[in-house]
Amino acid sequence: MSDVKSRIQDGVEAVRDELIALSEDLHRHPETAWEEVESAGKVAEVLGRNGFEITRNFVGLPTAFHARLGSGSRRIGFMAEYDALPGIGHACGHNLISAMSAGAAIALARRAGELDLTVEVFGTPAEEGGGGKIEMLDRGAFEGLDFAMMAHPAPVDVARAAPFAVSHSAVRYTGKAAHAAAYPTHGRNAADAFTVAQVAIGLLRQQLPPSVRVHGIVTSGGEAPNAIPQTTRGRWYVRAKDMAELAETEEKVRRCFEAGALATGCELEIEPESQPYSDFRTHEAALELYERNAVRLGRRLVTEGAEMQMSRASTDMGNVSHVVPAIHPYVGLDCFPVLNHQKEFADHCVGEAAERAITDGATALAWTAADLAQRWMN
Repeated sequence: MSDVKSRIQDGVEAVRDELIALSEDLHRHPETAWEEVESAGKVAEVLGRNGFEITRNFVGLPTAFHARLGSGSRRIGFMAEYDALPGIGHACGHNLISAMSAGAAIALARRAGELDLTVEVFGTPAEEGGGGKIEMLDRGAFEGLDFAMMAHPAPVDVARAAPFAVSHSAVRYTGKAAHAAAYPTHGRNAADAFTVAQVAIGLLRQQLPPSVRVHGIVTSGGEAPNAIPQTTRGRWYVRAKDMAELAETEEKVRRCFEAGALATGCELEIEPESQPYSDFRTHEAALELYERNAVRLGRRLVTEGAEMQMSRASTDMGNVSHVVPAIHPYVGLDCFPVLNHQKEFADHCVGEAAERAITDGATALAWTAADLAQRWMN
């Protein structure tokens, strides 16, 4: 295998400039969930130039794609994410994910014949709250896949993903507008409803276990200070260690929102923004292989401390892992205490550390896939 791995590493190096150019292009032109038309096209174009057969509008999703090369008996799938965050661009580094997955697939595909593999890349939209992979699962995108993998940028290297399950909800209160000075008794204050709900959630946290997170924002709180707000809107996330705890917590949080409606006389609507993201099931043998390969490349894997907490971030890759054996390691940019979802993190997703993350991440993923293929053949 050492010779195969050497050639895989050479394969990543051969497309290094192309991968960096792709990553930087995505970084300069961020597109948010379900709007990644140009981003999906750019990733697919790189794969197409390197011999992959491309299917666009995959499973009926305009910003999803599928790329395939090889005809082996075992199918390895690399996940490419490319959606950005509203307002702060690629502050989660999905531009690097696409480059790492493309690089790993291209280098591995050149060895597909001797490893009896079919190498595939899945362009997966809307990871940032839209649940793109869940939609793809429901449409049969990953049927028959033997293994799924991807690597995610983070402040430091962490091999094991331990994400929270999460639900995403849109919350709306509807009251009655009135002049706040002349006719306040004629109004029902939808802004007050949110205030009551947030106080109730704050008090609820005292009884919630440490494995739970509840957080959100008010996106519309009224139009004018002298008009009692008729309609207010917000977006809320509930996270928990697994789907069972998530369902239990969601019911408690819903009662907090109902308290806001009851106290103010407003109407309440709660609508899911996507299907819930699941906790992650790690393929332990593959994770051990990845750890060895990452260390061989000189990566330092962190297993404790605040700097490794990005491994708790929720992902729709968790849902995939319940259906297809999977790993989801994190590749560090050596930037702690700068963290994902900060504007400063986006700045670290280009440059020397980001370029090394692309080549190391692509190589470690491809090496791990080759190790799995070797085990399957034996």
